[in-house]
Amino acid sequence: MIDFVIDKMNGDTSGRHNESRQGEAYAPFFNDPEAYSKKFYIESYGCQMNFADSEIVASILNKEGFGATRNFQEADLIFINTCSVREKAEQTVRKRLTEYKKIKNQNPGILIGVLGCMAERLKSKFLEEEKLVDIVVGPDAYRTLPVLIKEAEGGQKAVNVLLSREETYADISPVRLDSNGVTAFVSIMRGCNNMCTFCVVPFTRGRERSRDAGSIVKECKELFDQGYREVTLLGQNVDSYYYINESNDETITFAKLLEKVARISPLLRVRFSTSHPKDITDEVLQTIAGYENICNYIHLPVQSGSTRILQLMNRTYTREWYIGKVDRIRELIPDCGISSDIISGFCTEMEEDHNQTLDMMEYCKYDMSYMFFYSERPGTLAQKRFKDDVPEEIKKRRLQEVVEIQNKLSLESNKKDIGKTFKVLIEGDSKRSDKDWMGRNSQNKVIVFPKTAENPGTAGLKKGDYVNVAVTDCTQATLIGKITCD
Repeated sequence: MIDFVIDKMNGDTSGRHNESRQGEAYAPFFNDPEAYSKKFYIESYGCQMNFADSEIVASILNKEGFGATRNFQEADLIFINTCSVREKAEQTVRKRLTEYKKIKNQNPGILIGVLGCMAERLKSKFLEEEKLVDIVVGPDAYRTLPVLIKEAEGGQKAVNVLLSREETYADISPVRLDSNGVTAFVSIMRGCNNMCTFCVVPFTRGRERSRDAGSIVKECKELFDQGYREVTLLGQNVDSYYYINESNDETITFAKLLEKVARISPLLRVRFSTSHPKDITDEVLQTIAGYENICNYIHLPVQSGSTRILQLMNRTYTREWYIGKVDRIRELIPDCGISSDIISGFCTEMEEDHNQTLDMMEYCKYDMSYMFFYSERPGTLAQKRFKDDVPEEIKKRRLQEVVEIQNKLSLESNKKDIGKTFKVLIEGDSKRSDKDWMGRNSQNKVIVFPKTAENPGTAGLKKGDYVNVAVTDCTQATLIGKITCD
C-alpha cells in the first residue's frame, strides 16, 4: 500500500525532516481566485494519493464554477479529504468536522463534505447520527460531485460511496493545489489487490486497476512543458501496474511505463511510490539503473522483521526473502536510497518478533522510515481474525525503540554523504531562511544550501534549476552544503 504519510497533528512519529511538505494538511490556492463566483476550501490528510485526489476534485469543482480559497470562512463548500489508515487521523478529521459544523450553524448556506477513505465506512455516522456533513463521497465517485452538490443545496443529504472496477480519472487534468511549480504527483493506478490484514485500503479504495499509459505520459509531458521538473508516479502498489494498449497490443509493465516517462526529457526527474517487496522486479531495478533521471530511491515497506508476524499480516514474503530483495537493490543500484514502513505491536507480537524488526532495520540501514504502533481498523481482516492483544504501553515502548534505531541510522546515513557532491533539484526557499535554497538529491534526501556562492555562474538560480551541491555537514534529517561547479 502507499506509505503511511500522516502529518504531525495526525500522529506521525517518523521524525522526518521539517523541510518536507509531504503529508501536511493543506488548503488550496489558485492565482486568480476572483475568477469564480463561488468558493471551495479543501483539507487533505493521509497519503500522497489523497493529495492527488484532491487535485482531481479541484478540477471537477472548477468546471462547476467553484474557485479555491485559503480562507474557509469565505467558502461555500468545505471538504475534508480523509484518511482511515490510523485511528488518530480519524479523530483529527472528526474534530475538524465539529469545528466546521459550528461555522455552518452561523451560516446555514455553507455545505460541508467528506471525501475519500472515511466516506464509505462512516457515512451513516456523519450523515445521520452526528449530522456533521451534507455530502459524503467515496474515492471512486468524484465525478458525481456536481449532482451531489445540487442535491445538498436542495436540502437533501447527498452520498455516493460506490466503488468502481474501471474508474481511474484518466481524462481529468488535475488542478495543482498549493504547488511549488517544480514537483507534482501523477496517479497511475487506483485500488489494491493485496489483502494485508492490517490495512483498510482494499475496502475503501476497491480493487486494483491501471490507468491508460498514454494519458499518464501525456500528463507528465504537459507538466514538463509547464515548467515542472519532477513527477512522482503514485499507486498503492506501483510495481503491479499493467496496461495493454488495445490499438497495438503493446503490454506496458511498470518498468516500461517508467522508461516512457523518463524519455520525455532528461531534465524531468521521475520518482514513484509505493513498491510492494513481492512485486518489484529486476526489470524495474535495471530501468532505474539505466536512466539518470529516474531517481535512485525506493520506498520498500517491510512492516515487520519477523516472518511469523509477516505471515499474520499476509505480506506474502518472509524475512529472508525481503533481505534478498534489499541485497538485489544494492547490487543493481549501489547508491540507492531505501526507506520503509514499520508497525510496532501487531497482534501477538512478542519481544523476539520486535527484536527481529530492530535487527532488520540495522541490516537494511534505512535512510528514513514511517513508524507507527498498530492501530486496529474496523473491517480489516486483522480486526476479524486476531485479537489486538499487545498492551498500548508496550506498543509505545517498542515504537520508541524503533524510532531511536531509525534516528541513529538516518544520522549515520547522512554523515556518510559529507564530502560528496550531488545533483540537486531546487524546490524553493528553505523553510528556515529565505537566504537558503532547499532541494533534494536522487536519493530523496533534503539538502539546504546558501543562495550565494563564490563560484561564477551561480547567480540567477531559481526554482526548478539543477545545481551541484557539495555536502559539508548534516543533521539527522537534512544535508547541509554549498554550491559547487565541480
